[in-house]
Amino acid sequence: MAEAHASVVDLSRLDREALEALVVAQQEKLLTRNSEIEHLKLIIAKLRRMMFGTKSEKIAREVEQLELKLEELETGEAARPPAAAPTGSTSTPRRKRKRRPLPEHLPRETHMHMPAEEACSACGGGLSKLGEDVSEMLEYIPASFKVIRHVRPKMCCTRCDMIMQAPAPSRPIDRGLAGPGLLAHVLVSKYADHLPLYRQSEIYAREGVDLDRSTLADWVGAASYLLSPLVDQLRKHVLAASKIHADDTPVPVLAPGTGKTKTARLWTYVRDDRPAGSDVPPAVWFTYTQDRKGEHPKQHLNSFTGVLQADAYAGFHHLYEGGRIVEAACWAHARRKFYDIHVAHGSAIAGEAIQRIGKLYDIEREIRGQAADLRCEVRQARARPLMDDLHRWLNKTLVGLSRKSDTAAAIRYALSRWRALGRYLDDGAIEIDNSAAERALRVVALGRKNYLFAGSDAGGERAAAIYSLLGSAKLNDLDPELYLRHVLERIADHPVNRIHQLLPWNLASELTTHLETSQVST
Repeated sequence: MAEAHASVVDLSRLDREALEALVVAQQEKLLTRNSEIEHLKLIIAKLRRMMFGTKSEKIAREVEQLELKLEELETGEAARPPAAAPTGSTSTPRRKRKRRPLPEHLPRETHMHMPAEEACSACGGGLSKLGEDVSEMLEYIPASFKVIRHVRPKMCCTRCDMIMQAPAPSRPIDRGLAGPGLLAHVLVSKYADHLPLYRQSEIYAREGVDLDRSTLADWVGAASYLLSPLVDQLRKHVLAASKIHADDTPVPVLAPGTGKTKTARLWTYVRDDRPAGSDVPPAVWFTYTQDRKGEHPKQHLNSFTGVLQADAYAGFHHLYEGGRIVEAACWAHARRKFYDIHVAHGSAIAGEAIQRIGKLYDIEREIRGQAADLRCEVRQARARPLMDDLHRWLNKTLVGLSRKSDTAAAIRYALSRWRALGRYLDDGAIEIDNSAAERALRVVALGRKNYLFAGSDAGGERAAAIYSLLGSAKLNDLDPELYLRHVLERIADHPVNRIHQLLPWNLASELTTHLETSQVST
């Protein structure tokens, strides 16, 4: 007790300067303590939002991890380009699985392929039927299976021994059992509906069709190899823009030989100028990397020149050196920091910041879809005064806050990026935020909740490729499954130098007509 009393300061003995110093010291302690409380409330609020509606139970997933790992290995094997075995090779060829006959209960649709000639091409004699070759291909129609039977009668000449027959129709996968509709359905189910192949196998089994996971993996690998030239065309289209959106997201990937996961990244680059009144088709390109090093976006964008709209990730910063790429920051990120604080403890300062930023968004809603010049004119007249006033208010408010407070950190975030945040005011083609890239990544976030991880680095690369096609189809208001089916129907025979003809916007009118015709017939 004596020690406690000894530590108590006798205020009556202090002069004015000492009293003022004591008050300042106590205020600093209070500010620090309040900052800690504010910070803890913010963390708790974030964690509660992350946990909302979920269970914290941990269920063993070892079997599913092995299933996915095997799925990726088999898919990777099928994704390799076909190559002839070297002469004299002693390597053992991959054992072909015995093909099961297609179920008899499925309806059959017969396509007859007659020779183009009505007479013998050798002597001009008439043709009579000698026999026929029959091959079957499993096709998928939404909500049902059917077997398409391709029949090619063999016609022999009545005058000589000449035999004539129509050529076998092309298939998406050479000698493959799956039709384009079934392949499209498997891809969309895996990458858009987030159903791993072993789960799809179980679903098909309930419909009386036995398709092993390994068979489905072969199809996915072969289809991704077939579609790769089209993905490269999407990349070129996106990077040819003068303004793109960029973002990335973590993807857990199985680490070889450990049974554990590592954290890789999926990057997205979006070209979408429709909000500025442009009629250039929108598109998205995804790409995969094993980590988040800044060298990756540098490599991705080595041919790009223009405005990059992105968050404040440090790996992007070196891209802005030299002026070839210009930074446009994201107001949604700046606003989100104030929003988290406001939700955590109802901060009046954060609330006012949200309200002020909201007025900028009100203007954007009014001019969305207008020409870039008009958007720039409106922003200069109405948004710039609001931003100037917001800048003054943020600087003034920051002076009265503890440097350690989350509110001060949110203000510093905005002020340190002020030039990039205001770049949209001077260019009507630039957006106020990076929502285009964030929307593109939602499919990945949903996938993580279902399959938890990718089976391998090659699996991550395949996912990026298919996400690019599905995302670009959606941006062009196309049904992704219908789009993929039409592409897979023709890509095997399509000239590679005209592969751009299969991009979503180049098939849009054809697919729209097809959809309208189907709806009328049903």
